[in-house]
Amino acid sequence: MLRQVNPKTARGKRALAERDPKPVENPKTSLFLRYTSCSQVIQDCLSDLYSLRQPLSKRFTKKNSLHPFEDPSSLEFFSDKNDASLILFGSTSKKRPHTITFCRTFGGKMLDMLELHLDPSTFRQLKQFKGRKPPIGTRPMILFSGTAFESPVSDDYTMAKSMLLDFFRCEGGSSADSGKVDVEGLQYIVSITCDEPSSSARAESQPQNSDLGLPTTSASPAPKSPIRIRSYILRTKRSSAPGSKLPRVELEEMGPRLDFLPGRSRHPDGAMLKEALRKPKLSADEKSKKNVSTDTMGDKLGRIHLGRQDLTEMSIRKFKGLKRARDVAGGAEEGSGSDGEEAGKKRKI
Repeated sequence: MLRQVNPKTARGKRALAERDPKPVENPKTSLFLRYTSCSQVIQDCLSDLYSLRQPLSKRFTKKNSLHPFEDPSSLEFFSDKNDASLILFGSTSKKRPHTITFCRTFGGKMLDMLELHLDPSTFRQLKQFKGRKPPIGTRPMILFSGTAFESPVSDDYTMAKSMLLDFFRCEGGSSADSGKVDVEGLQYIVSITCDEPSSSARAESQPQNSDLGLPTTSASPAPKSPIRIRSYILRTKRSSAPGSKLPRVELEEMGPRLDFLPGRSRHPDGAMLKEALRKPKLSADEKSKKNVSTDTMGDKLGRIHLGRQDLTEMSIRKFKGLKRARDVAGGAEEGSGSDGEEAGKKRKI
């Protein structure tokens, strides 16, 4: 159990209030750790993922003798102290080589975990690809391809999709700003694909018992399909079509190139997941009001809708002073000589 400390200063109260549930949550901070034995391939992979996640990432360089699936208390402690709800733990062992464990916490407790085994033969680092790289903090476009990610039943692939979305989601990824996206900021795309298991692989996974006259049963589960992650930089060039003003978009791979195979997993508890997905109730001040908005300077702006005005029924105010001046000007033009002067004097009286 983590020790709960009551704040004693205003700064401590503000820090705890920042961690309270919000209608639009803050972007998650990622924490990168390594086991006592960690291969160079996993270290390079963590370095590339750390650079893609900046500035919302923290990295520990010391070795940590941790076993997340046996005792996650140490990871929960690091998560609470660093306010990082997403943890990437790299390790290498004889039974599970080149492994990265994705962990998520909620309320200082471990929510779910998933092991992803990296294929070192297809791994390519970020620095092995030439060309420009997106600036720090750029929001990527994410593409998931494969029916395994759309399974109605929660499994390792749906969990991987949820974790990878949380990992690549950068600052300003709220639903309120989804309709206000700067096209210039869309500079690279992350493609995550998963192949369909072939029928031959399913047949090879089933033992043949026809010689004994027994029905064939599956002694081992079907082989899992790898999860391939590719990152591409967007380049816009002049369109070759005559009269077209739209640019031609080309994709150039920028790295890293990752092929993962799902391993052990720990799915979230039903009650804990329900509490994590619950949205807090909005107060009277936080509820959105119609036709009221706030600009970048903090000034409140209101919009008023008026009906169509009928100018024919508008009452125009008549001023007596204007009538008198008009009569004086008309009389001066009509009268001339002594008659005009006498008429003017009479009107002045």
